[in-house]
Amino acid sequence: MQHSRLGWAWAIALSALCVAGCERALFAVVNRHAAPPETSVVYDATQGLALDVYRPPAPVQAAPVVVFFHGGEWKRGARADYRFVGRRLAQAGVVAIVADYRTYPRTTFPGFIDDGAAAVAWARANATHFGGDPARLFVAGHSAGAQIAALLGTDARYLRRVGMRPGDLAGVIGLSGPYDFNIGPDLQPVFGTRGADAQPIAFVDGDEPPFLLIHGRQDRVVEARDSERLAARLRAHGGIVQLTLLPDGTHTTTLAAFYEPRRAAQVLPAILAFIADPRAHG
Repeated sequence: MQHSRLGWAWAIALSALCVAGCERALFAVVNRHAAPPETSVVYDATQGLALDVYRPPAPVQAAPVVVFFHGGEWKRGARADYRFVGRRLAQAGVVAIVADYRTYPRTTFPGFIDDGAAAVAWARANATHFGGDPARLFVAGHSAGAQIAALLGTDARYLRRVGMRPGDLAGVIGLSGPYDFNIGPDLQPVFGTRGADAQPIAFVDGDEPPFLLIHGRQDRVVEARDSERLAARLRAHGGIVQLTLLPDGTHTTTLAAFYEPRRAAQVLPAILAFIADPRAHG
């Protein structure tokens, strides 16, 4: 019963702690029962960037691979805080890779997108070493991380720099993501004059992989209309997209589902069904 109450309060607590700048305290709680990754690897020695690999508990061959990018307004966050995400996906038979990327002020846009592309290229090149199938490579993220994942799936320039293209991805999973957002004063230092290039919706042209977009209707950080607009744009260009809207969901509900699945019972099943067959829900 205590575990259930903590799961129910997760989203409220995370919002409060984000304001206070004390996310680590909460992440320590949600990760306290999550086993560490099987391995950590530096994927960009020049920038000192690393990623964590979580493998399914039973040996697998040709398992799907998900590269996950954390949120944090492109200003904060660390892969170690999202151990509960990697472990939950691994328990479901997925080779999960949680990657760090540079945040502001260490870099500005599009530096963190290039970091994401480098992590994806590493995952593709090394998937088989961990029982993963490079042909079943997904990118995913929450909030700012969802914007990174979505831009990799829509703007071909980033993956092209690492010898890939959006079509090499099996799918994109966006959780509570900003895809058509305003660059206000708080984000101006991050994006500068290049805000228009940061909008995944602006680059949809029909060559995108399948998308799964999950968003809470009560999200007051990133409005659900971002996911609705991106879904509509993808469909208008003949794309495959599944849109799941959570009537009572807030900005953190889609993330809390990894810690306490009952918090939003449809989130993990939707993600796992999409990974199993991303083209089934067009």
